[in-house]
Amino acid sequence: MPFSDFVAALKDNPYFGAGFGLVGVGTALALARKGAQVGLVAFRRHYMITLEVPSKDKSYQWLLSWISHHARHTQHLSVETSYQQHESGRVTTRFDFMPSPGNHFIWYRRKWIRVERNREKQMIDLHTGTPWESVTFTALGTNRDIFFSILQEARELALQQQEGKTVMYTAMGAEWRPFGFPRRRRPLASVVLDEGIAERIVRDVQEFIASPQWYSDRGIPYRRGYLLYGPPGCGKSSFITALAGELQYSICLLSLSDRSLSDDRLNHLLSAAPQQSIVLLEDVDAAFVSRDLAAENPTAYQGMGRLTFSGLLNALDGVASTEARIVFMTTNHADRLDPALVRPGRVDLKQYVGPCSRWQLTHMFQRFYPEQSRAAAEHFADRALAVSDRLSAAQVQGHFMLHKADPPGAITDVGALAP
Repeated sequence: MPFSDFVAALKDNPYFGAGFGLVGVGTALALARKGAQVGLVAFRRHYMITLEVPSKDKSYQWLLSWISHHARHTQHLSVETSYQQHESGRVTTRFDFMPSPGNHFIWYRRKWIRVERNREKQMIDLHTGTPWESVTFTALGTNRDIFFSILQEARELALQQQEGKTVMYTAMGAEWRPFGFPRRRRPLASVVLDEGIAERIVRDVQEFIASPQWYSDRGIPYRRGYLLYGPPGCGKSSFITALAGELQYSICLLSLSDRSLSDDRLNHLLSAAPQQSIVLLEDVDAAFVSRDLAAENPTAYQGMGRLTFSGLLNALDGVASTEARIVFMTTNHADRLDPALVRPGRVDLKQYVGPCSRWQLTHMFQRFYPEQSRAAAEHFADRALAVSDRLSAAQVQGHFMLHKADPPGAITDVGALAP
């Protein structure tokens, strides 16, 4: 049979024609699907912008709060329960609804933004034990400014919730976690130290914060260390809390006596401290003593846990130590501290905070009883010093608390301050 006749026979065959048609349709559909996929990829690459934020990022909680404020019409929700402490100390429960894992759409600045919250059930954060999460924002266009605006609004919203309060952080594993409720900022004037002490420290800290370029130009590490020492109850920790409120800083509490604290963990915590925060190391003498004193008892110098003395020194002022950091240390026994710990570079300003002076007692009396005269305040100071010259600020404050509305009684009953 000639070849032309064979081809004509195939064309006339209805089974072959149907099969060829199906193959053609399938091929066309496959090509169309592939073309759509390529086109979608190209469209996303050139006409859409995406931002992914993992849960380990510091802005993650800010963004969840921002989403809960803007995605008010979504029907798929999860709840986050928190507690709010009022100035009176009363605690109330607060329920915040936020979009659950899945896809959500938000109308923001005349644009639709797709928000995808992903939760990996097979992965958890080893520090918190919570499932690993991420949030992905997708918007039309190529302008990144919309994401900068979202991040900025989320940050401002978080700051509004903490406005007028001091956030306390504590070390949990390898990161800092908020400790308790944010505290109402304590006025600096509420902590009365001896004349000129508070002003000197505040001035030094403010000069440090305002002069990063000065340190950079001279090649000096941009960090500052302070040591407040003196008897207990004289206002060291209270002043640091008030100073943080004055500077609008947070406080990172770190105990060197923590048995789980190692050299590497201390270095990491100091480098990971939140921005605009004061690192507070209280009672540093409880962790290590001077090498001179330790010579009599070799086991005393080994520290309380895995942290070594050389590790502490390197974390404060070593090659790997971080910059842009303010560290305050307190102790009741400065004579027990090793000279290497308090040398310049690790401790740049030392200040003794001792028992109340006449000036201090006078101003404390006026602070508690502003309607009283200066003469009455000085009379109280003279009588208090006659009772004892070793009165702490905590003792005097407790005395005033017993006579809240009775200034004459506070003066008459001053003998109760006797040790």
